[in-house]
Amino acid sequence: MALPGSIAALGDIMQLAFVPEDFDAAVTHWTQVMGVGPFFIIEGIHLDGMKYRGVPTDAVFDLALAYWGDIQIELIRPRDDHPSIYRGEYGSTGNGLHHVCILVDDIEEAYRVCADAGAEVVIEGTFGTSRVIYVDPGTGPGGLVEILQQAKDGPDLFGMIKAAGVGWDGSEPLRKLG
Repeated sequence: MALPGSIAALGDIMQLAFVPEDFDAAVTHWTQVMGVGPFFIIEGIHLDGMKYRGVPTDAVFDLALAYWGDIQIELIRPRDDHPSIYRGEYGSTGNGLHHVCILVDDIEEAYRVCADAGAEVVIEGTFGTSRVIYVDPGTGPGGLVEILQQAKDGPDLFGMIKAAGVGWDGSEPLRKLG
């Protein structure tokens, strides 16, 4: 059980995310070596109202999602050099973990909890009607934490991706979305 009022108390980790140096090699590793897939790729994402450390940014990135059981695996490919968590000090971690993600029902409460914990909001924005923040909880061995309040009015994208992995036969390991 997480300490009440802590970042961990906001929710369970549902995603492990990576910003690999070689995106295609990472897809191959996860699908052929680990047997995770298929990955669904969304290209050219730019969050509406995206801010990096409080300053608007035009950063664009691609992401690919698949499930390993109940854990979502996310692979991210930055498309440009605009300020973001995918370049510079938070950029590629080689093949190591970049961030974890938790889902929340109330992003405003997440902002409050993170502020109380001294965690800095480094990215914020919206994707459709979903709201997202990435926080840096400070010194220590952990990385960034993504906190996502999903839209309630859209299709269950995560559910569709998870269902595609049930009994997946290895065919078409990278599939385009959007």
